Amino acid sequence: MIEIGKALISFDVLDQHFLCDLSKCKGACCVEGDSGAPLTEEEAKIIERIYPEVEPYLSEENKAQVKRQGFSIIDSDGDLVTPIIGNKECVYTYRDEAGVVKCGIERAYLDGKIDFRKPVSCHLFPIRITEYKRFDAVNYQELDICKPGKACGQKEQLPLWKFLKEPLIRKYGKEWYEELQYAAENMPRE
Repeated sequence: MIEIGKALISFDVLDQHFLCDLSKCKGACCVEGDSGAPLTEEEAKIIERIYPEVEPYLSEENKAQVKRQGFSIIDSDGDLVTPIIGNKECVYTYRDEAGVVKCGIERAYLDGKIDFRKPVSCHLFPIRITEYKRFDAVNYQELDICKPGKACGQKEQLPLWKFLKEPLIRKYGKEWYEELQYAAENMPRE
């Protein structure tokens, strides 16, 4: 591990290759799991505020679930998360014409309707950050659903930390990212 600011970063973040391959995984990260996407309290408030702009991208079932469950919920672990449908799919998803599950929040952002891209936990995936009192643990979460992304990243020789440059800067800032880049490119591995 290396330490940058208050973050302890696993070497996997520096050494693994990754590039999402949505044509193969079909957006499984928005469907698989036992809980919704982790949210900060600020993100939960933002989602509630921007929901009218996101709603047109959602199916009737998803809209009904938001109405029933709310904009965010506390899961069984006590964490603030996005609601899910049937213990699987995030309520803020939609399917494109190819059947790929995508984020309605991000779609509204890309269409210029809102200024919030999506929860940072989603933007950073497959990096997972666990926040402790004195530090953040920054780890690569290797999942079977992301095997196509790992293979695509290896083929393109795209390191995970480069693939996730934008969300890492969003989370920790440009200076922090530059330190990460320096470490990735110059730090000897044992």
